[in-house]
Amino acid sequence: MPQGGVGARIPRLEDGRFMHGRGQFVADIALPGMLHAAFVRSPHAHARIRSVKKPDHAAGRVFVAADLVGVKPIRSSPSFANFRHSDFPVLAVDKARYVGEPVVMAIGDTPHEAEDLVAATVVDWDVLPPVMDMKRALAPGAPRLHEHWPDNMFCETRFDHGDIAAAIKAAKHVVTREYRTNRQTPMPLEGRACLAHVDHRNDEVVVYYSHQLPVPMQIGLATFLGVPQRRLRVICPDVGGAFGLKTFLDGETVAVTWAAITLDRPVRHIQDRREHLICDANTRDHWYRITAYADAVGKVLGIDLEAWCDTGAYSPWPWPAGIEASTAPGNIAGCYDIRAVRGRAVTVATSKPPGQPYRGVARPGACYGHEIVMDALAGIVGCEPHEIRARNLVRPEQMPYRTATNKVLDSGDYPEALRKAVAAIDVAGVRARQRRSEADGRRVGLGFAVFYEQTAYGTGPFGYSGWGIELVPGLEPATARLTGDGDLVLDVGVHSHGQGYETVFAQIAAEVLGIAPARVKVRYGDTTLAPAGTGTYTSRGAVSGGGAVATACKQLRKPIARIGAHLLQVAEDSVVLRDGKVYSATGSVSFAEIGRAWYHHPEELPPDVDPQGLTAVAGYKAIDGGVYSYSVHAAVVAVDPATGVTEILDYAIVEDCGTMLNPMLVDGQVLGGLAGGIGNALYEESTYDALGQPTATTLADYCVPSAVEVPEPTMIHMETPSPLSEFGVKGVGESGAIGPPTAIANAINDALRPLGAHLLETPMTPRRVLAAIAAAART
Repeated sequence: MPQGGVGARIPRLEDGRFMHGRGQFVADIALPGMLHAAFVRSPHAHARIRSVKKPDHAAGRVFVAADLVGVKPIRSSPSFANFRHSDFPVLAVDKARYVGEPVVMAIGDTPHEAEDLVAATVVDWDVLPPVMDMKRALAPGAPRLHEHWPDNMFCETRFDHGDIAAAIKAAKHVVTREYRTNRQTPMPLEGRACLAHVDHRNDEVVVYYSHQLPVPMQIGLATFLGVPQRRLRVICPDVGGAFGLKTFLDGETVAVTWAAITLDRPVRHIQDRREHLICDANTRDHWYRITAYADAVGKVLGIDLEAWCDTGAYSPWPWPAGIEASTAPGNIAGCYDIRAVRGRAVTVATSKPPGQPYRGVARPGACYGHEIVMDALAGIVGCEPHEIRARNLVRPEQMPYRTATNKVLDSGDYPEALRKAVAAIDVAGVRARQRRSEADGRRVGLGFAVFYEQTAYGTGPFGYSGWGIELVPGLEPATARLTGDGDLVLDVGVHSHGQGYETVFAQIAAEVLGIAPARVKVRYGDTTLAPAGTGTYTSRGAVSGGGAVATACKQLRKPIARIGAHLLQVAEDSVVLRDGKVYSATGSVSFAEIGRAWYHHPEELPPDVDPQGLTAVAGYKAIDGGVYSYSVHAAVVAVDPATGVTEILDYAIVEDCGTMLNPMLVDGQVLGGLAGGIGNALYEESTYDALGQPTATTLADYCVPSAVEVPEPTMIHMETPSPLSEFGVKGVGESGAIGPPTAIANAINDALRPLGAHLLETPMTPRRVLAAIAAAART
């Protein structure tokens, strides 16, 4: 392995600027003459706008929807069966459909002046009944959010794979469970932010945007503003976390960009935390019913799943309503050899912020389903939970394995990962501790979660083209260029929001070209300079972006070797590249000397040298069905039946993401996901009252885990290279967040089992734990 190449555990190259406070986020960028935007937001969950009275002294500084001349409403058009379309207005038109919906944009010379204009603007409202419950939303007579719809359903999709009738007929055991995952808010350190201005010299509208998808946002802004794409430049600087929150086009950015064009002044909007908690409470609002049909020993023959998703008031762009609900049935069999799956997915509009995929999309919900079924079957057939899982897992000799829902699990050893997790968590020791009981009266429980993460997928059967959405990933591009002094510049289409791409892409270049990572510059995020990739989502950056970098660097090897061999006066096939030099048996020439020859001394070059020279442009095609990481999480908890408080005593993770480009960064991704998953399991919930008012609008009410609540897990890595990707790498960005809710839920239920209590709703707060214990005591 070259020094710092693939597999090296080197510190992140980009951390220097962050640790010294030299990162550049949107809020760090200020332009001369910059104005500031603030928004009048709806205080009601559902209300008609009778009138808007602008402040008398605010001519040309306060704007309603009718003022935004030329701006089209945001609209997504997927091909889900019976999908009901609606406009997603940049500013509310006629009525507002959730608390926090932007209604009026105010522009001030300072943020405080913009807020004062907001306070001075008066909206006359006709308050309407809200739609707050996804089930009641479809009841006869329920208020309709979109009057041209017959009810509040966005769409319904159905899945039927394999012979479910035969599974039902052969079943000796039938298990049915209903479970609920409640709405929460993705919690990046940096909220949404944008700054737009007109660059007259280049005839461009420039938008600085805290986002994951620079080029798609260029396309979206150009589309809905009516500006040619060549005149719309998006620059995504450093991004302080995203987790899926920053993958859609928000109306505030469209409005701010319009204002910058109209006023010919830079305009900036920085979301504050309260706005974030109110307006971006947009994920995990699901209800499920799962029925599993198993034989006498607990081998699952088939699954029926009904999945409901409360996706809020509108369908965003480019990810439409329907993705979350439709993802769950396609993944409900998980890592198990289950040959029949039938599913129904219902997506409902309610008076809440528009829903968006969050880290893991609907896979935490699917994992929750197949794992609670496994625990239930273990109880029925009288074995340990890990034993029932072992009976059902896909075996390594079955790889590649095509699931009942037509996903191709490319590689792995699921039973071995389970065995390692069982050993790491010490199942026998936990059972012995349960038998001894705790001196403080707490109940100890053990739980498992086994799951896969579908990563870097493209057009597969449950993928983008199948959904008919506007964003379908194809070739992911990268450019590699050797500079005149022998350094390497990589321009990539993916974008980083914390993953460490500046490090891992440099390591890939080191592996292919033999150049030190410190001599590699990775650039991204600017639609004028970077190649036109589709951004970062579905854990695709290392697979697709890394694959593009590897391909470009492989192409660049040839001209480097050719010029180097010519300078050394040896045959091209006799040289090797390492340590930033081209070596032959008789000598070496540095990359700097090769760069000098190409850029400054063409007389030293081979006469038939490729005119493209020391620049290589490559594309890497997305793998239609993706590549599949997998993991086993095991949790030991102590539950206090007097207070309902849960403490995580021990946690083990066995992770296989194929070849690890940088094990340190893999650890960071998994640990970060674990922290988010613990929040999902125990703490985070965006709550509402009956009138649709959000009741968790500060960090005093919306609880996120701190370092104290996140244990140091036992981390075990397996490396089963994928046969489908460069270096055998698989994505790992979401895996850590998928397992914790399920492993912790199963552990809590294991702890509560002697009390007859059972809890199938996240987050599993003390209030819900106590309610489950009380309900059991009444029966």
